Amino acid sequence: MCPRCDNICKVWQLSDTCSYAKISHLFDNEGTVAFAMFMAIWGVGQRQPYCPLQARREELILDIVNDPNCKPRHFQHSYLRSTVVLVLVTLMLMLIIGLAQALVVFRVIAAPLMSESSWAFIRDHANTVAVTLGAVLHYLTIQLMTRVNRWVAFKLCEIGEHQKQHVSRARLLQPNVPHVSPEKTNSFAATERSFTVKMFTFQFFTLFSSLFYCHPSGCLTDLFIQMFVIMLLKQTLNNIFEFTVPWVKNCLRRNTANKLQRKCGQCYRKACRDEQGCVEPCDICKLQDWLRNYHMADTDAFSLFNEFLEMVMQFSFTTIFVAAFPLAPLLALINNIFEIRLDAIKMVRLERRMVPRKTNDIGIWTKVLEAIGVLAVIANGLVIGVSSDFIPRLVYRHQYGPCAAGRPNTHCMQGYINDTLSTALLSHPAVRRDFLAQQMVTEGGLNVTQCSYRDYRSGADYTLTSQFWLVLAVRFAFVVLFEHVVVVCKFVAAWFVPDNPIKVKNDRLLDKLDRLKEELQ
Repeated sequence: MCPRCDNICKVWQLSDTCSYAKISHLFDNEGTVAFAMFMAIWGVGQRQPYCPLQARREELILDIVNDPNCKPRHFQHSYLRSTVVLVLVTLMLMLIIGLAQALVVFRVIAAPLMSESSWAFIRDHANTVAVTLGAVLHYLTIQLMTRVNRWVAFKLCEIGEHQKQHVSRARLLQPNVPHVSPEKTNSFAATERSFTVKMFTFQFFTLFSSLFYCHPSGCLTDLFIQMFVIMLLKQTLNNIFEFTVPWVKNCLRRNTANKLQRKCGQCYRKACRDEQGCVEPCDICKLQDWLRNYHMADTDAFSLFNEFLEMVMQFSFTTIFVAAFPLAPLLALINNIFEIRLDAIKMVRLERRMVPRKTNDIGIWTKVLEAIGVLAVIANGLVIGVSSDFIPRLVYRHQYGPCAAGRPNTHCMQGYINDTLSTALLSHPAVRRDFLAQQMVTEGGLNVTQCSYRDYRSGADYTLTSQFWLVLAVRFAFVVLFEHVVVVCKFVAAWFVPDNPIKVKNDRLLDKLDRLKEELQ
């Protein structure tokens, strides 16, 4: 095989990667296609069973009105304000994509540098080490940009000079609630929707931008390594910090609560008891539970937002790139078994009680999940059709292999590896410019006059062969077919499970009829 880097790397044997190829075959096989199609259909149709449940719930139009003289906040629209928000969001996305491209450049540059390392292990596994380091840097970037994205999303929701006075009054009346003044909304729910869309968009680009890069020789194994490292670190470390930070804060604040409780020792002295031995507790004793709750970690209207966002991003991981990382659903299940219990302990014992709000669905998150389902169909089709070897193997089996040539006694995939390799002759001027003479010497000291590389190119002028264009056409045809099959399955599922059950429709019809009868009477 041709050298992997310039100047120092030498030719190497393809048999050195047999173990690597066997491992990659575990998730790059025909079964992955069926699993990815199942996950894509599930991702698109997973919301359908919940539609009847939402339809049965009470429809909530307005919150409780506790001021009969209140004036409604009218809808407002400003083209200037909308344009400014759109431009700022675009600039933020360009910054995030720039960071993702920097990570891609790091992986591309790091692999040749690792190949020149003095350590034999790093030199032999240069690409794997480079991908792993890139994944760790990607995780650190995610942790940093999550805080930046949250701050930017809040600031984008605060654009609008006419809302500043409202923000000032809200900060005086509700100091513990995040004060997000909507750019053109008339309620807190609309502000929450605006913030959710912005935050999810920023987080989606932060997490997945660098994963879309694929080099010409294939990238499914590299994508598997990146997904494994990012998902493992993100779930493990996030659970640790998510639980330990409120626990440490609670321990520090508990000292203040204990001091207040020690002042109540007089209520239990014998001198304070009456003739029957009873004692009237003081006000502090009566309010101990409230005091304990007050000294817990603070909560606000967006306390559950991080939990929703974390679950939605996990859903994105398990559906969009499941073809490259089939272990994602299993890791998500194991993580959720622990996270549900840790979150319950945190909310019940370590944080203040949140003020409940009645609703019949999860709001804008429903639309976000629908968008993720559509993206999952597209991404899985592209991963299978473009990133994996499923299509090249399929084309070789039916067009170029022994079975296509009428040799049934030979395995249909025999000769596939040689078919995917092209030959570079050292006598060619372009090849001589790319490689030095000392690079074309094997470990045993033998001079090599030609080497192989993965591509579909002719040996004469190194142009792309007809097989390359056939494989490319089949790749895109598979992507289109895959998407259409999943969409048809989604419509079939929607037809079997209607949004509004018959019982709900009949109840609404009878309710409307009863109201009409009352008006006529």
